[in-house]
Amino acid sequence: MEDDAPVIYGLEFQIHIIDFDDENNVINKNVLLHQAGEIWHVSASPADKGVLATCYNKTADGKVVTCAAVWRMPAELEPGGHESPEDAASPAHALELLCHLGPAAHGSTACVAWEPAGDGKRVISLADNHILLWDLQESSSQAVLASSASLEGKGQLKFTTGRWSPHHNCTQVATANDTAVRGWDTRTMSQIYCIESAHGQLVRDLDFNPNKQYYLASCGDDCRVKFWDTRNVTEPIKTLEEHSHWVWSVRYNHSHDQLVLTGSSDSRVILSNMVSISSEPFGHLVDDDDLSDQEERRPEEKSQEPPQDSVIATYEEHEDSVYAVDWSSADPWLFASLSYDGRLVINRVPRALKYHILL
Repeated sequence: MEDDAPVIYGLEFQIHIIDFDDENNVINKNVLLHQAGEIWHVSASPADKGVLATCYNKTADGKVVTCAAVWRMPAELEPGGHESPEDAASPAHALELLCHLGPAAHGSTACVAWEPAGDGKRVISLADNHILLWDLQESSSQAVLASSASLEGKGQLKFTTGRWSPHHNCTQVATANDTAVRGWDTRTMSQIYCIESAHGQLVRDLDFNPNKQYYLASCGDDCRVKFWDTRNVTEPIKTLEEHSHWVWSVRYNHSHDQLVLTGSSDSRVILSNMVSISSEPFGHLVDDDDLSDQEERRPEEKSQEPPQDSVIATYEEHEDSVYAVDWSSADPWLFASLSYDGRLVINRVPRALKYHILL
């Protein structure tokens, strides 16, 4: 959330780019016009700071459908090269359309997920019951459908969200539909695991642990946040029940995976310390294989118990449902939350916890 890592979020027909000057505690904003329609989802390319994808409403043949497209922001507004937004009356800029992600025949698009590593030329879109893998070509001006798969069976067969795993050479994607969570192999577009009743009600969001390749977090309308080991999905390895209404968003800290953010319709943001299932349960890095090999641990290590999981802080600056939370990619101790009324709040991990983790 510094100059090289802005907050980007959609507000009806606009994209707002927020630069947070940490040293002076100042927030600067630039506005981009998104005239294609009302925005429901935004995702930024991990490889090109000036490229983003949106899912937006569009009326076609008398019906409202949610489409997806890839855009480029003006060069002067790209992180690290934008103009100073000191003049509050400066006109809004327009986005440049690069390409559309598929025809409306695939259905309404719930979200777009970029491949976490690589050159930013591969994206997944989830449209109704279809998972679509796209190759972006010709400087992202053309999207070619590389492969696809569809949900089949009974129940609510519409995807609600998805997340591309940064592990396994970026060959796995997790999706949610209704109360189920599924894993997919992007090389064959086949299912590799399925959690049929991951939550008691609709699953809202997913996130992969950045340091533990098999660990996945989910949240939903049953007010719970659950943590899974995708090698054995019979039961969650941990469940949080701190929220009193739907949980819309869950995010692991990119550097310190014991720190987990959640946002809910109860208007609260909760920062939890999930140290017992982190990559550093004893204060140092531990491999999954080390934890499973209990018999070979030394006696003094067997008696050592990891710190207890706990809620670090509850933030109540919002007055409406919190729909999104996320960590800064530039500062691991900084995070933002966004609520239905358009309020964006930037917070920091408590200083005492920061030094406890570092020292």
